[in-house]
Amino acid sequence: MSANVRSVAALWASAVGADPTRPLLTWYDDATGERVELSGVTLDNWVAKTANLLVDGLGLSTGDRATVALPPHWQSAAVLLGCWNAGLTVGSAGAADVLFASTPDASGATDRYLLGFAPMGLPMRGAVPEGWLDYVAEVRTFGDRFTPMTPVDGSDPATDEDDHATLVTRATSRAAELGIKPGSRVLLDLSTDRPVLDWLLAPLSVAATLVLCANPDPGALPRRAESERADTVL
Repeated sequence: MSANVRSVAALWASAVGADPTRPLLTWYDDATGERVELSGVTLDNWVAKTANLLVDGLGLSTGDRATVALPPHWQSAAVLLGCWNAGLTVGSAGAADVLFASTPDASGATDRYLLGFAPMGLPMRGAVPEGWLDYVAEVRTFGDRFTPMTPVDGSDPATDEDDHATLVTRATSRAAELGIKPGSRVLLDLSTDRPVLDWLLAPLSVAATLVLCANPDPGALPRRAESERADTVL
């Protein structure tokens, strides 16, 4: 990672720029049989749409706060990176200007988006709960190009949230701790809890590509690592 990378948006741009057409994030869910493969260009379109939803749709800007109460998923990656590209501070709980959640019992913002994680990025099945909007249905109407906002520097000790530069530094250090080498392909078993630093930011900080495995069949993981040409399994 270049020493000039001081924001998550710049980290993301560097990861995509390494090879925009390669499979950057591959998602498996063995409970449903779902497999989704996204190139850097494709995932970047989702990231840009999310950022445009926040800035053009909601009028948010640098320094505003998003709560992202989501498990590891390729759509969660789009939401998180979209928030960071928009210059927002991201937390997993508490009061915020916008909330993204996977269950309608979350609270803490007026603008609330629900993610149903339907296969192939389809809108939610059935009625959307009152007071919520379907993230997939809403985000698709926004443009797929976005110029990243300059984030506000400075961690907030009151919320224990890191600023963008600190996140980048922590991600790079964590990649070294996990043994993720530049340009590697990382398979992550999501049957154990994984903080966003491990399943998203650390690999991206060294332009690694991701294979995320939800509800994995333990017996299938070695074969999957081989078929996906993963050189790092976590």
